[in-house]
Amino acid sequence: MTLSALTALSPLDGRYAQQCAPLRELLSEQGLMRHRLRVEVEWLLQLAADPQIVEVGPFAESTEQRLRGLVEHFDDDAARRIKALERETNHDVKALEYYLRECIDGDAELRAAGNFIHFACTSEDINNVAYALMLREARSEVLVPALDAVLERLLDLAWTQAEQPMLSRTHGQPASPTTLGKELANVVARLRRQRDQVAAVALLAKFNGAVGNFNAHIAAYPDVDWPALGQAFIERLGLAWNPYTTQIEPHDAMAELFHALARVNTVLIDLSRDIWGYISIGYFRQRPVAGEVGSSTMPHKVNPIDFENAEGNLGIANALLEHMAGKLPVSRFQRDLTDSTVQRNLGVAFGHSLVGYRALLRGLGKLEVDATALAADLEDAWEVLAEAIQTVMRRYGVENPYEQLKALTRGQRIDRQTLEGFIRTLDIPQAERQRLLLLTPSLYIGNAAHAARHI
Repeated sequence: MTLSALTALSPLDGRYAQQCAPLRELLSEQGLMRHRLRVEVEWLLQLAADPQIVEVGPFAESTEQRLRGLVEHFDDDAARRIKALERETNHDVKALEYYLRECIDGDAELRAAGNFIHFACTSEDINNVAYALMLREARSEVLVPALDAVLERLLDLAWTQAEQPMLSRTHGQPASPTTLGKELANVVARLRRQRDQVAAVALLAKFNGAVGNFNAHIAAYPDVDWPALGQAFIERLGLAWNPYTTQIEPHDAMAELFHALARVNTVLIDLSRDIWGYISIGYFRQRPVAGEVGSSTMPHKVNPIDFENAEGNLGIANALLEHMAGKLPVSRFQRDLTDSTVQRNLGVAFGHSLVGYRALLRGLGKLEVDATALAADLEDAWEVLAEAIQTVMRRYGVENPYEQLKALTRGQRIDRQTLEGFIRTLDIPQAERQRLLLLTPSLYIGNAAHAARHI
């Protein structure tokens, strides 16, 4: 069977391949190879620029450009060559080191510096920096922009629907009214906070040798300040330096990022389920797409598939994110390899997150508010004004206000006339009585409209 989008085991490389294309260059195995190559090249350049390590450089500017060009022009053929070398070595990082040696073999200046490729490095020095770079780019270039698009759409809906009254449904039952815009503003506020936490996680990296003590470095160059050099290297790549590690960077920062991203996804799962519910009770309609089929047997169906798709994919993403956040910071003694195989699923977790965000954005773009259905629900729920009436009664010292309204309304169908009759009997100031008589479910929205407009 030929490997293709139709035969791919993962839907991310099959059904959702086009949606995940922006992540493929960053988080695929080829993307990992390219980032590893960048780390190896930049480390060689860092050594060449150090005046205490005279055996390496300095390199001419053209030589530096040639080395960085290997990363910039890294392609399928380069990845295939590394894979071929890996079949010989049975070691992915060593294969990349040999590939880089092959690339510089024809350059006299670089060939002389060949012994300083991968100098004093353990594989994890290369890998942890490569993965941190991959996560940083995938976060800033793909996931956060996708989240921002969802936020922008939700914000637009919150503003435009700020004054649209809507019946709340605490425990699924009629409750004090709100506005549609305020309910969406609640999601905006939650999502903004979690999005900012995703963006703010500092990604850590280490570059300190086989067990984190610069053993080999100091053996070769005892007078070099290796911690300072390692820190300068990591920070030049835009990452945060972690000076205290075993062979591996302990992945605590990764766990922070994955937990933050899982919280984003949880907010959006909550939103997807609520909108699904609002569609089911008629508060929203979905604009039909020409040619689209909702059911193989029921021609009338316009199903909320985008919100179901989002919920499902975000759930899969969270299962992976939670597992990685719990697993990666745990390593036996100074190193075990369980993190290596788990980290290869970063693209899977990010991919399902991205598919979920895009499905949600599609669904939000199809929504139409049914103001008539919203108004009808409110008109059929006059009992929700019991809260307002008994609270005014409390202000003016009426005895047992809650109990009176409970007896009148609990489990009963209440209409306007019933409430008006009760209000007229109240021993409260005439102006307050008149104000209550003018109150309707659609007007009993507190500061919901103001809050939605100012989110």
